[in-house]
Amino acid sequence: MPRTPLRVPRAAAGFALLAVLALLATGCGSGDDWAGPRAAPTPLGALGAGFAGPSPTPTPEATITPQPGSWKNVHPPRGYRVVLLTAGDDRPTKTLVRAVREWADAEDVALRTVRAEGEPDLLPAIDRAMDLGPDLVLAVGNTLVDPLATVTPHHLDRHFLVVGAELAEPTENVTAVDWGGASFRGEGLGMSSTYDASSFTPARSAAAVRAGVAAVLHGLTGIVVWVDKY
Repeated sequence: MPRTPLRVPRAAAGFALLAVLALLATGCGSGDDWAGPRAAPTPLGALGAGFAGPSPTPTPEATITPQPGSWKNVHPPRGYRVVLLTAGDDRPTKTLVRAVREWADAEDVALRTVRAEGEPDLLPAIDRAMDLGPDLVLAVGNTLVDPLATVTPHHLDRHFLVVGAELAEPTENVTAVDWGGASFRGEGLGMSSTYDASSFTPARSAAAVRAGVAAVLHGLTGIVVWVDKY
């Protein structure tokens, strides 16, 4: 007796086809651009001659004062993975957060945000940022300085950029961008006598983010990038 062909409802067949196409598009993975390791990011564009000064490789913990605009031709590769790690609601921090987000939009950066909710969450927030597997953890907010000083020496394979503050004794994986009105270095050292919240302007904050990322992308890490002039 001949068998009756199995008929698959048209709608079910359509859903099955879409599922197969989705698997092919994602390589049978999660479809998340952040999933899994990848090659080290390569910068697009070169630093200007006046970025690092006469020495092409600054010594660890050195402070360099780039010529204004010497970082402007440097761009991250498309999809550069950055976690914005932030703490605090003060005006300088909000200005820096806005600068990071505008930079990420302009440069087609893959940006995620981790916010520390109060002092007990500072260390866990750093762990959450690292767990995302970014190319760079970009930290803003003075209250993060001491927790970062505790965590970063134990994760030398991770790159950190602190904007508007700095660690007193950074390891090779921590870069900072500072200027005369900023330079907070932790509770043990107190606030700089030259601290000026009004110095955190949108223009300076934007320049600081770009200069810091340019340094990291070119391997100039473990230093302070000073942007009094931008």
